[in-house]
Amino acid sequence: MFLTGTLLNVATVLIGTLIGLAIGSRMPHRMQSSLTTGLGLFTVLIGLSMGLRIFTDSAAQPGDDLAVLGAVLLGVAIGELLRLHDGLEWLGGWFQRRLTSGDRPSRIAEGFVTASLVFCLGPLTILGSLANGLTGDIQLLAIKSLLDGVASMAFAAALGFGVALSALTVLIVQGSIAAAAFLLRDVMDEATILAITAAGGIILLGVALRLLELKAVRVASFLPALILAPIFTRLAGLVRDVLGA
Repeated sequence: MFLTGTLLNVATVLIGTLIGLAIGSRMPHRMQSSLTTGLGLFTVLIGLSMGLRIFTDSAAQPGDDLAVLGAVLLGVAIGELLRLHDGLEWLGGWFQRRLTSGDRPSRIAEGFVTASLVFCLGPLTILGSLANGLTGDIQLLAIKSLLDGVASMAFAAALGFGVALSALTVLIVQGSIAAAAFLLRDVMDEATILAITAAGGIILLGVALRLLELKAVRVASFLPALILAPIFTRLAGLVRDVLGA
C-alpha cells in the first residue's frame, strides 16, 4: 500500500510530540533555545546537501542550476501573489485560537508552520514517498520516520503542541506525492527528482534562517518552485538539444 510509510511517519511525529511535551516543561529556556538552534544548524546542513546536488549529481546537466534558480525566483513571485505564507500562518493561527485559552501565550502557530515545512521538504520526503508509491518499498520513509520522531521531540519541547498538527501536513504532502508517483510511474525520472530536491534544499535553508532567528524568510511562498523546477529543467534540456543540433 502506497500510504504505509506515510502512516508510519505520522505515528512517529505524534509519539515524538507527546514525549517532547512531557519533558518540555522540565527544560530551562536556555536548553529549549539551544535545541531549536541545533535543529536550525542541522537543517542548514540538509539544505546545503540537497541544493548542491544540482552541481554534483551525475544526473545534472549544464544549465540545470540556472533552471532551478529561475524556478525559485518565479515560484516565490507566484507564492507571494497567492499569499501562500500568509495562508499557512493563518491556518496555524486558526488552530492556535481554538486550542488555547485565556491570555496564555502560545507558540502553536510557529510549531505547526516550522515542523510542517521541516518534515515535508527533506530529501527523504520526496525520495521515500516516490519509492513507496512506485514499488511499495517503505525503507526510506521508515528511516525518515525515525528521524522525524526524534526531531518532533525537540520541536515539541521548544515550540509546543503545534508540532503535533504537522502530522496532518505530513499525511497530506507525503500521501499526495506517493499517490502521484503511483499514478504517474512513467514520468518521475531521476532528473525530475533531482530538480525537486535542489529546489527543496533552497527552501530548507530559508527554514534554517528562521530557526536560527537570522531572517524571517517567508518560506511557504517558495513552495511553487517545487513544481516549476522539474518543468524548467525539462525546458533547459530542450534548449540543449536544439543548440546541440
